[in-house]
Amino acid sequence: MSVTLTTTAALAAPLSLWLTALLPSDIASRAGRRMAIIANGAAWLAFALALVALITHGFGPAQSLTLISIPLPLDIGALALGVYVNAVTTIMLTLVSLVGAIVSTYARNYLTGDSGEERFHRWMLLTLAAILTLIVASNLLMFALAWIAISFFLHRLLLFYPERPAAVMAAHKKFVFSFIGGVSLLAAVLLIGATLHTLEWADVHTAMERMDGPLPASLEWAAWLVVLSAALKCAQFPFHGWLIQVMEAPTPVSALLHAGIVNAGAFLVIRMSPIISLSESALGALALIGVVTLAVASLVLLTQTSIKVSLAWSTSAQMGFMLLEAGLGLYSLALLHLVAHSLYKAHAFLAAGSSVDGFRAPALAFATTAPQPWHWLVAFQGALLMAISAGYLFGVDPAQQPALIVTGAIVVVAVAQLLLQALVLQDNAGLLLRATSIGALVCLGYFGLHAAFEHAIATSVRPVAVSGGAFQLALSVAIVGVFVALIVLQHLFTRLATPLRQSIQVHLYNGLYVDVLVTRLIIRLWPMRRTPVLARGG
Repeated sequence: MSVTLTTTAALAAPLSLWLTALLPSDIASRAGRRMAIIANGAAWLAFALALVALITHGFGPAQSLTLISIPLPLDIGALALGVYVNAVTTIMLTLVSLVGAIVSTYARNYLTGDSGEERFHRWMLLTLAAILTLIVASNLLMFALAWIAISFFLHRLLLFYPERPAAVMAAHKKFVFSFIGGVSLLAAVLLIGATLHTLEWADVHTAMERMDGPLPASLEWAAWLVVLSAALKCAQFPFHGWLIQVMEAPTPVSALLHAGIVNAGAFLVIRMSPIISLSESALGALALIGVVTLAVASLVLLTQTSIKVSLAWSTSAQMGFMLLEAGLGLYSLALLHLVAHSLYKAHAFLAAGSSVDGFRAPALAFATTAPQPWHWLVAFQGALLMAISAGYLFGVDPAQQPALIVTGAIVVVAVAQLLLQALVLQDNAGLLLRATSIGALVCLGYFGLHAAFEHAIATSVRPVAVSGGAFQLALSVAIVGVFVALIVLQHLFTRLATPLRQSIQVHLYNGLYVDVLVTRLIIRLWPMRRTPVLARGG
C-alpha cells in the first residue's frame, strides 16, 4: 500500500524513540542532565505521532506499509520491516505512548541526581520503543523479535539496582519465564508461516477468512503456544511470583511494567484472533488459566499490607480477568479492560507515595453485623434487574452472545456486593441511594462501552463462533460459580474462629507458598550466574 499520513506517523512513533535511545554514548554522556529532558521530549513526540495516526485512521480499514522484506527459506514467508495499522493498533499505540510519556515525565524528577540517570533513561526509551514496535509491526516474525527485545530491555531496568539480592532473583525468574514465552511465540510464528506461507498480518487475516473446515494441527499447536506465551507474559498462576517481587526496581519501572508491558499478553491474543478464535480448546485453556489466577490473586490480595505489593497482586488478578475475557472470545471487552487497567495502574504506582493521605481522610464505618438472608436476596435481585435493563437497552442477545452473559453475571455479582454493603446499614438511606446509582452506572457503562469497543474493532478481530457445546456451558457455569464463591467466602471469612482465620490469613499472605516451590525448581534447573556487582554508574 502507498505511503499515507497514518502509516508514516505509526512508523515514526517508535522510530523517534529508537533514534534517541541509540545516541552515541559520548554524546549522551556530555548531555548529562539534559538526557532526561531529551528522552522525555522523545516520549511526548511519540505520543503526538500516535495521536496523528489515531485521528487520521480512526477505525477505518487496515493499512499497511512495508519498507524492507527479506525472503526466508522453506517457503515460510519473509522477515519484513513495516507497519500494520488497524483499530487495535491505533488504540494501543495511543495508550502505550501516553503511559510512556507520563512515566518518562515522572522519572525526570524521580531519578534526578542518581549516578545511573542517563543509563536509566536510555533503557527506558529502548523498552518503550520495543513496545511500540510490537504494536505497529506488520510482520509476525518482527512482532516476535520485538516481543523478545522487550524482555531483554526490561531485564536491564529490573537490574538497575544490581546490589539488591531480591531484585536479582526476581529479574532471574522473569528472564526464565520470558525466555520460555519468547521461544513459544517464535515457534508459533514459524508454525503459522509454514502452514500459511506468509508472515504478514494482513495476509494471515485473509488466509484464515478463506480457510474451511477444522483448524490444521500445526495451527492448533500454534494457538496453544500463543496461550502459553500470553500466560507467561501476564504473570499468571503459578508463574506470577516475579511480578510481585520486582518492586525493588525504581517506581517508574513498576509503573511501565504494570501499565504497559504485562498487558502485551492480552494484546497478543487479540492480535492472534484470526487463528486462536478457531481453537476452542486453546480458548478454553486461556479462560481457565485466567479464572484460576483471578481467584487466587483476589484472595491473597485481601491479606497484603504493602501498597506496592498489593498493586502487584491486583495486576495479576486483572491480567487473569483480561485473559478470561479473551478466552471467552470477548476481545472488545479485553481491549477495554486493557485500556482502563493501564491508565489506572500507571496512576496507582506513580501516586503510591501519596496513598498514606487516603488513610488520614475520614472514612465511613460500615456495620460489623453479618448480612441477613433478605439482604442477599434484595441485593442480587436489584443487581440482576439493573444488568438486564442495561443489556436490553444496548440490544444484547443471549442466544448470540452467551459469553457476554457470563461476564454480565460477574458484573451482577460485583454490583450485588456494593448493594449488600449499603443494605446492612439500614438507617443510611443516602448511602443506599448512592450505591444504587453507582450500580446502575456500572451496568450502563459496562454494556455501553462494550458496544462501543465492539463497533470500533469489528474489522480488526475475528469473532468466536457460538458453539453452545457442553464444554462451553460447563466453563460458563464454573466461571460464574467462582465469582459467587469469592463473595460468599469474603463474608464467611470474618465469621470464622480467630485461630483458624489467622492460620488461613498467614497462608494467603504468603501466596500459598506456590512461588517458593517454583523458585526452587528454577534455581535447580536454571541456576543464576555468579557475577560481580558493577558500580551503579557503569
